[in-house]
Amino acid sequence: MKDKILAIIPARSGSKGLPNKNIKELNGKPLIAYTIEAAIRSEIFSTIFVSTDSLEYSKIAEIYGAEVPFIREEELSDDNSKISDVIIHILEKYEKVGKAFDYFMLLQPTSPLRDEVEIIEAYKTLKDKNVNSVISVSEADHSPLWMNTLNEDLSMDKFINILNKNRQELKKYFRINGAIYLSKVDYYKKYKNFYHNASVAHIMSKEKSVDIDTILDFKFAEFLIKYFSKKK
Repeated sequence: MKDKILAIIPARSGSKGLPNKNIKELNGKPLIAYTIEAAIRSEIFSTIFVSTDSLEYSKIAEIYGAEVPFIREEELSDDNSKISDVIIHILEKYEKVGKAFDYFMLLQPTSPLRDEVEIIEAYKTLKDKNVNSVISVSEADHSPLWMNTLNEDLSMDKFINILNKNRQELKKYFRINGAIYLSKVDYYKKYKNFYHNASVAHIMSKEKSVDIDTILDFKFAEFLIKYFSKKK
């Protein structure tokens, strides 16, 4: 029997750093469209749902092939709302209408270069390794061993303790890139996080890991999409 998998694309309208970034046009189409289209192309989802507090966003989501059977409640749409509460609320809403899922994947629209290949590979990892969750990561640009806090006097005394090591000698560090969070539904409902136990990483390239938070991120994503489309 084929697994029932829900794609959750969170897209509230209250972005302050980059207003309306989830529907801001990126190379001719709304930012959210890239994630919806990647989810559709992956062909692994039973349902692709956009969670939004905006009727305007919901109409755009539906144009690109997602479903929005209900609008997110106001108490789950402010800056202090926890994504875990949003996810549990969505799963319970679907269960009330008789739609239960085995797995769900959280796909943030701010990762437009995460494509269907990454989605499929993350799901394959979860199944092959028989784990509870998979979280996407990418290699960090800089090792945290080269970082420290500064006092008011800006002293660099003992700022780092690796002066005699080259960058190539240091271990690789990875960061959560925000592109993919995949989990068994029962596991998430019990622990309300992706990291409790039997969780593994899905490693993505830096190029696909752009996470849009500022206008600079947006311009960089725009450049990369144009660059990769020309290469094709």
